[in-house]
Amino acid sequence: MRTSLFVGLAAAGLLASTASAQAQDRAGITAGDWLVRLRGIVVAPNESSSGITPALPTAKVGVGDAVMPEVDFTYMATDHIGAELIVSSTRHDIQGREAISSLGKVGHTWVLPPTLTLQYHFMPKAAVRPYVGAGVNYTTFYSAKTSDSLNKALGQTSLSLKDSFGYALQAGVDIDLNKKFFLNLDVKYIDMSTTARLNTGGAINQTSVDINPLVFGFGVGTRF
Repeated sequence: MRTSLFVGLAAAGLLASTASAQAQDRAGITAGDWLVRLRGIVVAPNESSSGITPALPTAKVGVGDAVMPEVDFTYMATDHIGAELIVSSTRHDIQGREAISSLGKVGHTWVLPPTLTLQYHFMPKAAVRPYVGAGVNYTTFYSAKTSDSLNKALGQTSLSLKDSFGYALQAGVDIDLNKKFFLNLDVKYIDMSTTARLNTGGAINQTSVDINPLVFGFGVGTRF
């Protein structure tokens, strides 16, 4: 029985070693690699705003979630260190809160938030590779428009939003499917704030808005 147990354990160890070697043969990244990922993302703002001053100090706004595709490019400077550039654009509805909550949607804007992070990959030679990152974000708001409900309440009003610069934090994991392709799960926190300006016939009102979204991503990638 002892001999059979020993043989069984040895065989199991040999099989595990072979499987590990095969996994290592098909897995991993190295210095000089380029990684390209295509993700579907959910942008979920953790938003708050000040009152709309001077005319509506008790009125506030909120920023809605968005779902959109995203592309990112990572260059591995070393086996462990990579630099990732994230490119996407999302459309967000702006909702009335407190004194103007009855108006519902008061506008929308498109957001272009290119983000550059420096990543640390913990196990670059493994088939499952977690990483963390930190970097900077510059956000441009464009094609912002007010809603019919706001225009009826205040008169014809235009909307503009100030660009934002802040930090970004990131955590994720790549999971090899084969030598070429891998799955990716990723989450980011982006420090993002803006000032929204409402122009109604030359009368200017504004509100400060903290957006600070969490960005959840799931997709596939390739290395070359």
